[in-house]
Amino acid sequence: MPVALPTSKSKPTQDYAKKSILLYGPPKIGKTTFASRFPDALFLECEPGLSELEVFKIPTYTWPELLEACNLVAAGNHNFKTIVIDTVDNAYKMCSDHVNAQHGVQYEGDLPHGKGWAFIKNEWHRVLTKLASLPYGLILISHAVEKTLETRTAEICKTQPSLPVWARAVVLGLVDMILYCDAIVVRDKDGNAVTQRIIRTKPHPTYDAGDRTGRLPETLPLNFDEFVRALTAGAPVKAPAAK
Repeated sequence: MPVALPTSKSKPTQDYAKKSILLYGPPKIGKTTFASRFPDALFLECEPGLSELEVFKIPTYTWPELLEACNLVAAGNHNFKTIVIDTVDNAYKMCSDHVNAQHGVQYEGDLPHGKGWAFIKNEWHRVLTKLASLPYGLILISHAVEKTLETRTAEICKTQPSLPVWARAVVLGLVDMILYCDAIVVRDKDGNAVTQRIIRTKPHPTYDAGDRTGRLPETLPLNFDEFVRALTAGAPVKAPAAK
């Protein structure tokens, strides 16, 4: 198809079902259950953990199996609307193992001049970009880890998705939303401590989060209906003007 200059501006989609989302947090907080509520979700199961949920899934425990599942999705002969990779951490490990095996090494650093890292990064970027370009929603589920980062003035403990730095950078740059699932302790009306599960959506020095739509509040309950309500409620939330 020949390339042509555009004659009109593209319009942002308000369809939450077509968003690409990185969803991460500690184990057992409810990430997979949240993702399962998206329309007509298909799980590419990269690690065990779906036994308690009734979902459509394809077990994908090697990189070739994941590629085969992706090709089936891309062919379009199905009714699925959301693709969930659970977890993207294991998907990356499968990618790394596969590329290393192709080149006869056990570790990417065994190849000279940084070639191993480049081969894996290119394959990782190629597949994720292809998935994100399909006309479906894409949810990448990840675990959370805490890392100590040094700044000019102090050390900061930051919660991040548990992917290697450059693999995480590919994902963070690709998705529309980075949703950090967290648990906080609040007091109820009787003064009792109660744990609440929430989603954090805005950038912060101590965790990764973000929302390109600008429609989500800084925090909201880890509840699918609340998420949809916030995303479709109205105009994007505008940041205060700089003074």
